[in-house]
Amino acid sequence: MAESAELILDGKSISLPVIEGTENEKAFDIGKLRDQTGYVTLDSGYKNTGATKSAITFLDGEEGILRYRGYPIEQLAERSNFLEVAYLLIYGSLPTQTELDNFAHQITTHTLVHEDVRKIFDGFPSAAHPMGILSSLICSLTAFYPKSLDPNQSPEETNLNIIRLIAKISTIAAWSYKNSVGHPLNYPRNDLDYCSNFLYMMFAFPTEKYEINPVVVSALNKLLILHADHEQNCSTSTVRLVGSANASLYGSVSAGVNALWGPLHGGANQEVMEMLEAIQQDGGNTQKWVDKAKDKNDSFRLMGFGHRVYKNFDPRAKIIKKAADDVLKALGIDDPLLKIAQELEQAALTDPYFVERKLYPNVDFYSGIIYRAIGIPTEMFTVLFAMGRLPGWIAQWKEMRENKEPIGRPRQIYTGELERDYVGIEQR
Repeated sequence: MAESAELILDGKSISLPVIEGTENEKAFDIGKLRDQTGYVTLDSGYKNTGATKSAITFLDGEEGILRYRGYPIEQLAERSNFLEVAYLLIYGSLPTQTELDNFAHQITTHTLVHEDVRKIFDGFPSAAHPMGILSSLICSLTAFYPKSLDPNQSPEETNLNIIRLIAKISTIAAWSYKNSVGHPLNYPRNDLDYCSNFLYMMFAFPTEKYEINPVVVSALNKLLILHADHEQNCSTSTVRLVGSANASLYGSVSAGVNALWGPLHGGANQEVMEMLEAIQQDGGNTQKWVDKAKDKNDSFRLMGFGHRVYKNFDPRAKIIKKAADDVLKALGIDDPLLKIAQELEQAALTDPYFVERKLYPNVDFYSGIIYRAIGIPTEMFTVLFAMGRLPGWIAQWKEMRENKEPIGRPRQIYTGELERDYVGIEQR
């Protein structure tokens, strides 16, 4: 007999089926609750609500586990590359060499954007935030590829839009940076791999040869993999919710970019850098700020330590810490902010206050260090996050469409005024 839960309401018993996932996660199915009782559930922020069934990513915050399609993040970060992980997330299995070569070739040949896109760039002021530009230009792709708006498009057309988006986001992202600093734009190079090509478009100048550092490429590749998906977070849920209205892939991902832009979601590594700058401006005494973080009467808290999902440790942090160490060693950078970061890291890993509370450095702490070390400006941090998260957004959008999930329509508990009569303005 299938397991169920019993809800007693007004003397009437309601049976709620129990749903179990492949990793033994359990949920009460309340899909018929309102029809049977007239009640809805209240769960602010959806912290206890499963909005969908998904076969893409498994996350266990208590045990520090993250798997894409069943593969541990540790193995993927060590042995795979970003495009292979993107293929895995989107299509459900690791590709053969032929499949991967074809996938990478298609992406490489679609990295160019329409020349009219350059005219759109000219319409943005130089001070425009790169995330706003990224969101706008992704959405603008619907104008260049109008077939993407058809909710009944063929699988071939859907796949082409997926390829285009993965290919062009790196060009749009790099160009948004170049535009913000008034530098000439670099066209993509088909002879470079995905990460190398992005770094070239970001940092190359037409006046000199750009040398691509393999250590930096490796670190960027790992960062993109670690950010590629993270279950039903704010931006991913946004992509699925917008997509449930039969919105195009470009429109849905554009909405996801805007959700990620919110500082409570994608801005953590930027906040890490701002914290380090504040400590430096205060004289660089890290112990003073560690003590402030430990003082319960002080509102200051260390950014980039602990995680709202991972209650033990962030499995991605262990991976990216080594990459950060490798980058700093390879580049030989003498940056006072990075020295402060290393001192904070050491304090958090050894001070009993942080160890007992499991306030370990998370992926945002180390990613900010890497981005700064390789020359990526702070306002571009979230753009890199979006580039990494794109395969996950696409996979979630694609899964939602293939499962023919209904349009999302959350309920509410109304707390406003009772019915009242309109009063003419002369009587108010």
